[in-house]
Parts: sequence; structure tokens; C-alpha cells
Amino acid sequence: MLNKFMKRGNKKGSKSDDLAFPPANRGSGIVASSNVVVNHASRVGVPGSSGPTATPQGVGGAAIVAPPPTGSVEALPLFKDVPAAERQNLFMRKLQICSFQFDFIDTLKSVREKEIKRQTLMELIEFIQSGSGKIHETVQEEMIKMVSINIFRCLPPSSHENTGVEATDPEEEEPFLEPSWPHLQLVYELLLRYVVSQDTDTKIAKRYIDHSFVLKLLDLFDSEDPREREYLKTILHRIYGKFMVHRPFIRKAINNIFYRFIYETERHSGIGELLEILGSIINGFALPMKEEHKLFLVRALIPLHKPKPVGLYHQQLSYCITQFVEKDYKLADTVIRGLLKYWPVTNCQKEVLFLGELEEVLEATQCAEFQRCMIPLFRQIARCLNSPHFQVAERALFFWNNEHIVSLIAQNRNVILPIIFEALEKNIQSHWNQAVHGLTVNVRKMFLEMDVELFEDCQSQYEEKVSRAKDVEEQRLLTWKRLAEVAGEDMVTA
Repeated sequence: MLNKFMKRGNKKGSKSDDLAFPPANRGSGIVASSNVVVNHASRVGVPGSSGPTATPQGVGGAAIVAPPPTGSVEALPLFKDVPAAERQNLFMRKLQICSFQFDFIDTLKSVREKEIKRQTLMELIEFIQSGSGKIHETVQEEMIKMVSINIFRCLPPSSHENTGVEATDPEEEEPFLEPSWPHLQLVYELLLRYVVSQDTDTKIAKRYIDHSFVLKLLDLFDSEDPREREYLKTILHRIYGKFMVHRPFIRKAINNIFYRFIYETERHSGIGELLEILGSIINGFALPMKEEHKLFLVRALIPLHKPKPVGLYHQQLSYCITQFVEKDYKLADTVIRGLLKYWPVTNCQKEVLFLGELEEVLEATQCAEFQRCMIPLFRQIARCLNSPHFQVAERALFFWNNEHIVSLIAQNRNVILPIIFEALEKNIQSHWNQAVHGLTVNVRKMFLEMDVELFEDCQSQYEEKVSRAKDVEEQRLLTWKRLAEVAGEDMVTA
């Protein structure tokens, strides 16, 4: 059995591309990775990372040669202390130092080497940021390899994964903070500076920041460390803006993450950050909107209201949804019906979030779209008005504080008032919360001022309905009484 596992391990390892970096120095606690490890076994290695690299010519005709592998980390001279012709070679040597990885669990191990790597990363960031010179294509390739070695890794499992611990509410879990963040932050900063630099030629950079690289970045959004997700959000947004060739692929890849989250796991740490990126992307959509974007709204964004932890990312989701309606007002009917489809039944806090989002959507809704969905919409609002949870009822009554919504209601009062009149009357008669009672009285008064005749008709119909219900109830009680009498007589006879 052990031999089988070892064989499997060897087969898996052979799929990864070997990177030309020094071996590990086990005695010093240094780990020099030769394989890039990512979340999914099907996504391994960095394209173009295997095999020896060509020896290009640097500044002034000097050859850029990767230094021979060593097992130790030693400080290198500063860029300002070497001639310009040697800086490309020095950059390569510094990249080699930064490719070493260290054990951050033990804070006392390899302290000197960790500090050397930290200082070296800061020098590389400063060099890229200062625009001191355009780095050669091969140096760019080695830099992306170094970044890949540092950031692409297996994320630690959440407490509910691979353990006997029962899954808890994601809102209550303590996030795992990455121990290697002092180095990881600088690597992300270097990648960000490289992407945004005016000296970075996208025609060259896209060879290394390719689809595989983007997929691995997206995998990292599931990191529990909010600091890492913030960097990933900024970097992916910049990549989307700079590399136009990657835009459709990035949108599709984010779609796939959403689908897996909605229909399979309902667990992902980075949904909020991905939605923040999409909010900016949606804002830039050209009109008329492509069918692809409308399908994204219907198939991905609206179903994101379904998962239980929607509260963690609802603010960003609501912004994206509202952006669509503001871009194309004809989508309002689709969005409102989508919200009604996923309306929570027993989760009152979620219901309050939905009502807030619904108000934002209605603010951007035109009368024609409002009329298409107003009947199912106000049936749901009527149920909210009678909710025993005072925050739900109160939030629904706040709709009448919005001038645009009141205007839509006033234009369609002949349809809306008969739907919600009974709910208003029940609140006035029996709702336990005084604030809800007061707001209901104000709404009732508003309808009375809008159309006295309509209000009186609704009141008359409501009173008739109550009277009929009372008669039915009396008849039911009478029937039961007769049944009891007959049953009693039978028992006496027996």
C-alpha cells in the first residue's frame, strides 16, 4: 500500500514543471520550491517555466546569465552601487534569493535569511516603481516565476473541511492569517507594481501573465486572510484593465467560481472581493448591453441571493445588481422577479437585506417595468408588512418615505391598494410594535389623501370580507357543536 502511494506521488510530481532554482538547505530551514503548488491538481506549473532559458543580451551588450544554484542566502549589493550595464544580471540574482521560501511557523528559524529576502523584495519593488530601466523579457519571465513560487500554494483547509468539526456560520469563524505575510505582501506589491508600470509592455507580459496565471490568482481568492484578498482584488482589477485580451476569460472564470459557490459548496472567502471587481466592470459596460452580460445577470448574480451566507457579500452584490438596472432600465422587471424568486421565508435578517436592495432597484425603475411586476411585488410587500419581526415590517413601511416609489404607487394605486389594504388594517388592529403601528397609520393616511373614493371602496370590501369570515367561523363552530351533540347522544344510547 505504501509503495502505491509513493508511486502516485511520483506521478503527480512529474506533472509540475521544474523551475531552475537552488535546492533546499534543510539545515537552515530554507525551502526552495521547484514546483508551483496550487489549489487544484489540474492547474499546476507556470506555462513556459520548464527547461533552460535563453541567454539574452542585457544593457550595453552584457549577457544576462542566471547565477549558479547555491544553498545559502547572502545579501547582494544595491542597484545604485553597480553600473547600469550590470543591473539586469543583479536583478536576476535578487530574484533567485526571493525564490527561497522559509518556515514562518518557527519565528526563530532563519531570521537573518528572512530579513535578507525582505530587504531584497523591497529593493526589487523600488527598482520597478522608480522606472530606473526597462527590464529584459527574460528577466520578466523569471520574475513571474519567482512570484508564482511564492504566492501559488495550497491554502489551509477551513475548520469544516477534512475534520470532524461541524460546519459553523462563516460569519462567526475566525479568519486564518497567513504566517508568511511579511514576505507575501512584498511579493504581491512587486507584482502589482509590475502590472501597473508604464514600462510593462502588455504584448510581452501577456506571455507570462496568461490564462493559467489568472486562474491560479482566482484560486487564491478563497484565502481566509483578508489582507491577501485585498491585494488580489487590486491586482486582478489592474490585469483586467491592462490586458484586454484576458477580459472575456476573466469574466467567464469568475462566473464559474460563482456557479460552484451557489450550486455546490456555499463556501468561499472571496465572493465579496470578486463582486467589487465586477461592480467596476459592469460600470464600464457599453450600451446597448451585450446578451452575454444579461445572461451573467440572470444566471450568476441573481442566484447569488440564494446561499445562506449572502449577508457577507450582499452590499457588493446589491451594488452590481443596481448598476445593471441603472445601465438598462428594462432589466428592472427581470431583477425584481429574480429577487422574489429567492425571497427568504424564515430568515428575517436576510429579508431586511432584500427589502433594502429592492428599494434601490425601484429607485431606478421606470413606470412601464414597474407595472409588469407590481402585483407579485406588492403581494410580497404585504406579507412583509404583517411580519411579526418588527425590523422587516418597519423596513417595508419605509418604502413610503421614498418619493420615486410613492410616485409609482400613486400612479398605480387602483391595483396596489386593494392588495395591501388588508395588511395595513391588520397592523393597525393587532401589531405588537408601536413604531410599526405608527408608520402603518401614516401610510394608510397617505392612501386616503391620494384617493378617498378608492380607499372607501377598499374599506367596504375589507369589512365585507371580515363579515363573511366571521359568518364562516360561526357556522364552523355551530357545525362542531352539532357534531358533539350527536356524538354525545350516540354514546348515551350505546
